[in-house]
Amino acid sequence: MNTAVKDADMPDGRATRWDEHRLQRRAELIRAARHAVHDLGPQASMGDIATHAGTSKSVFYRYFGDKNGLQAAVGERAIDFMERELLAAAETSDNALDGLYAMVAVYLRLAESSPHVYAFSTRLPPETPEITEGSSTSGTSSGQPTAMADFFERIAAVMDVHFRDYLRQQGHQPSAASATWYWPRAAIGMVRSAGESWLVTPSGADRPDAGRLARKITAWLTVGLSGTYAAADPPDLSDHPAPSTSTDPSTPEQEQS
Repeated sequence: MNTAVKDADMPDGRATRWDEHRLQRRAELIRAARHAVHDLGPQASMGDIATHAGTSKSVFYRYFGDKNGLQAAVGERAIDFMERELLAAAETSDNALDGLYAMVAVYLRLAESSPHVYAFSTRLPPETPEITEGSSTSGTSSGQPTAMADFFERIAAVMDVHFRDYLRQQGHQPSAASATWYWPRAAIGMVRSAGESWLVTPSGADRPDAGRLARKITAWLTVGLSGTYAAADPPDLSDHPAPSTSTDPSTPEQEQS
């Protein structure tokens, strides 16, 4: 047997251990960066983040290249966690309306649990250059990281499936050319815009909590402006089953790993 060929096919133990160490260290740095941004804000510099993490800037540059690379890594981790929570909320709901309310509520509560991390994960930094052909910047022409745009596309696809099921249950069969099919993406636009405006609203008696805003947005998306002028919350959804309390989750904490 040619032992040289055999040895070449076997992974080097030291290299494998080093790769595992780098992955573990990278995860630790992402976690440390997330905590730093949570405390310091999305404008925190690499130096600020490194100081908060108890290490040097060079370590972060070595693993992530620059702040854009760090932002992309933190964003991907936060977005993955949010996506798992949203899909779980949809899958455990009894019906389409319950699922819609649950997804909106989870989205708002996760964003509220750390507005700084949410902003850091969902927006390109001001100094990011305009996206050009061949650019390596991890963003889109809409001014949001690619991971965030992909996330909303996946959520829109899930909502589209549930929306089609809901229409079938209601006996509706819009044509392929119907503008009705834009509803899932329009819904995401409304939820995100309302949610981000709500996040920057100062806390006080006039600011609704996440559950109340989720009920209101659900009403806007299902019964239109009549949801705005319904009596007391929860809004009047007499033609739709109201979300059960089991789909109104307590405020989820940020991912710990």
